[in-house]
Amino acid sequence: MEGLSITKLLVIAVLIILLFGTSKLRSLGADLGAALKGFKKAVGDDTTPPAANTAESQSNPQSVEKKDQ
Repeated sequence: MEGLSITKLLVIAVLIILLFGTSKLRSLGADLGAALKGFKKAVGDDTTPPAANTAESQSNPQSVEKKDQ
């Protein structure tokens, strides 16, 4: 069995268009694009400022010291 040729891919594409219609495929493409855009934004926003973490870590040792005394 050989691989997928261009004619087989075209037949599959035509069958998908006939089954789902162009409006559903268009909305599916828009949803997929929005999901990818959101994923890229989430991956890019992974840089949180370390100053917020140091303020929390400074307050915790003081409270631990008070408990020890």
